[in-house]
Amino acid sequence: MTAFRLLRYFSTVLSSLRYILETHPSGSDSQGCGCFTSLRTVTEKSLMPLKTIIFSVLFIFILLFHIPAYPFMPDTEIAVFQKEIANKPIGERIALWAEKFVGAPYDPDPLGEYVTKKAIVADENVDCMYLSFRAVELALSLTPDKAIDIALDKRFITKGRLDSKGNVINYEDRFQYGEDMLDSGRWGKEITEQLGKVTEIKGSRGREKVKIISKETLLKSIKVSKYQSIKDSDTLTLGRSDTFKSGDLIFFIKAVERRKAGEIVGHIGIVKTEVRNNEEQKEIYLIHAGGFKKKGGEVKKVRLYDYINSMPFIGVRVSRFN
Repeated sequence: MTAFRLLRYFSTVLSSLRYILETHPSGSDSQGCGCFTSLRTVTEKSLMPLKTIIFSVLFIFILLFHIPAYPFMPDTEIAVFQKEIANKPIGERIALWAEKFVGAPYDPDPLGEYVTKKAIVADENVDCMYLSFRAVELALSLTPDKAIDIALDKRFITKGRLDSKGNVINYEDRFQYGEDMLDSGRWGKEITEQLGKVTEIKGSRGREKVKIISKETLLKSIKVSKYQSIKDSDTLTLGRSDTFKSGDLIFFIKAVERRKAGEIVGHIGIVKTEVRNNEEQKEIYLIHAGGFKKKGGEVKKVRLYDYINSMPFIGVRVSRFN
């Protein structure tokens, strides 16, 4: 329904209400209409505030109707921020770029809006895979154009190709499964086994077994590291405060019985660690595109412990850029 049609609709409602009030005075003998005694006091003058409210709501609705999609940073601002953080470790850069997307709407397109549009850059709506792609690509580059070059190299099993208009012509060759991203080695080195005790589960799509860190082990690890001083940590083992580092990619693993198309990974998120004020302790956060296809959601920053505690997944695999 257009804004103009809504305007006409509410105008008709107001006219009808006025007609009823004027043609059914107090004490009317009309059959089946109930008693209008209290409504009789609603005069033309008292209708004006109601009309004002309705037209104000309509005006706001029209404005909202024309608000553009989620405005991410233009290329000029992207270039400035790339330069500002260029000297930070790669993991921190990845986390900082992921954080820039917090609040962005979740991409409801089942295929992925960037795939449907045949675009490399589609920052208005993001899903978990696109968020991971884009945060890493921006972190590894010094200019917006270089980020596109990196995307063409990393998002595809072979290499992405563009036509003369800048549209991707071979998205069918993209990584469609999180486990394929991880196993390719292009999205960081897998460090799952370095983090501590792993559990083997049934694989799929050519993988006989997959090693993961279970949900229970993760919860114990994060709970311990939460209260442990950064100075106490000198090795990368579960229970230490550096179990996770900023920029780590976490691939959340589905239970075997919940797989729909052989997929092992059900979700992807990015770690960001922050030192508490006046304390030498880290708080570990997860930045992820939380939502459902065809329903929506948004990019969120949540405590990793809280997410893992309530997540529908059985464990994780982890990769890190060095």
